[in-house]
Amino acid sequence: MTPPPGFPGSGLAKGLAVTLRTMTKKSVTGRYPDTQPDLAPRTRGVIGLFEENCTVCMLCARECPDWCIYIDSHKETVPATTPGGRDRSRNVLDRFAIDFSLCMYCGICIEVCPFDALFWSPEFEYAETDIRELTHERDKLREWMWTVPAPPALDPAAEEPKELAAARKTADKLAATQAAAEPEPQPEPPTADPQPDPPTTGPTGPKREGS
Repeated sequence: MTPPPGFPGSGLAKGLAVTLRTMTKKSVTGRYPDTQPDLAPRTRGVIGLFEENCTVCMLCARECPDWCIYIDSHKETVPATTPGGRDRSRNVLDRFAIDFSLCMYCGICIEVCPFDALFWSPEFEYAETDIRELTHERDKLREWMWTVPAPPALDPAAEEPKELAAARKTADKLAATQAAAEPEPQPEPPTADPQPDPPTTGPTGPKREGS
């Protein structure tokens, strides 16, 4: 029963009533870091880089409102694969870094990437004691890529996602290149079987042991 307003000690009674109601309920406090929180799949924790899909188009760095993405690259000449063909040039990624002390987690870089090279990861344990260490290079961004949750399952009759097809094609090409670079094992020369010693013969036949 709630005491009427103005009753002496009414505030104390209300506080005790709240305490008694809370004591009978189950605690919902998460015991972090012993127990990891159950985050939503679309949590904006950190940005992971899928390097194989990056074409160094610089679109993410140009569209970033905080200018916190740093990309360096160089051009390489790819020889023609057919006789009479023309050599072509391609961009090779040298550096991809994100300064998370400037990032405001807007997700524009992920949305504008035309080749699906950037993804949200629910990873959030990357605090540093020095603000200068919050600029993470592509090796760290690649490690976070493997913490990206899998997308929801598609319809059984749907086509394979283009990201998986592109990644599988890149992996198969890399495996074929490595297999072609490895020298083929040379067969070992056959070894001649040792011939048994001829039997020792005497005047009347083979010599027996102990004779």
